[in-house]
Amino acid sequence: MKFKKPKFWDNKNLSFLAILLLPFSLIFYFFSFIKYFKKSKKFSIPVICIGNIYVGGTGKTPLAIEIYQITKSLGKKPGFIKKYYNYLEDEINMLKKIGPTFFNNEREEAINLLIQKECNLAILDDGFQDSTIKKDFSIICFNSNQWIGNGFIIPSGPLREKLSSIKKADCIFINGDKNIKIEEQIFQHISKSTRIFYSEYKILNVEKFQNKNLFAFAGIGNPSNFFNLLKKNNLNVVKSESFSDHHFYLEKEFNKILEMAKKLNAILITTEKDYNRMTDEQKKYCDFAKVDLSIENKNQFIDLLRDKI
Repeated sequence: MKFKKPKFWDNKNLSFLAILLLPFSLIFYFFSFIKYFKKSKKFSIPVICIGNIYVGGTGKTPLAIEIYQITKSLGKKPGFIKKYYNYLEDEINMLKKIGPTFFNNEREEAINLLIQKECNLAILDDGFQDSTIKKDFSIICFNSNQWIGNGFIIPSGPLREKLSSIKKADCIFINGDKNIKIEEQIFQHISKSTRIFYSEYKILNVEKFQNKNLFAFAGIGNPSNFFNLLKKNNLNVVKSESFSDHHFYLEKEFNKILEMAKKLNAILITTEKDYNRMTDEQKKYCDFAKVDLSIENKNQFIDLLRDKI
């Protein structure tokens, strides 16, 4: 979804706007609920789904890439599935660099094409709410910083559906620091056999940016998480600028932040996802932080994956 997230979505205190929009949230929830009555199709190959209930910034795509690498090492021929929206071309291009990527307005058609190309495992980047696809293994992603925001459904809050929907997941991933309170809320809705895994991002090229002034900017689900990651690695972020998720940088606005960076004697740094949306000319004046996803108890997760595929 291409938009800049309203601040009140992550405000734990009840806001007037959230209350005002509640009737529209009920309408959104109703139409989301009736979708679950659609018939699910079972495919001839295993289907892994990496989804979320919090809109944007939960780390689905990095986890999908990690699962691709793991399953490939286990001898499978995986491929990525992405429902096509023109504003998602940045994510599609990232996936294409890793492995076979199939996209269509209907995920079912994309999976059929994947099977024709002799892949034997489908990895859905998003699609937890798509009841037309029978999943063999469903993962829900959260970020510990935002968690479920104010807890309301779109547009009163950032949730696609109620927290109780996580009972349909086989596994929960939390990106960020361990949080017992979050786990307690999760366990109210899942069985004791459902595993919770934690992950965190590691900056692979951190030395490249040490002892330099950085002007950080990002157009992702939660830009603040990227800025905090830079600071966590003791990088000197002198200024930061947030844009809407999947934002395409116009020449005028890019030149504006470039001039601001020059005045601060800083270099421009962004995410790899943002970098992929830039023109070749813009890339000459900007760099990106190359990140890798580190999974706690990774061997246990690999064993869980092996059983499902």
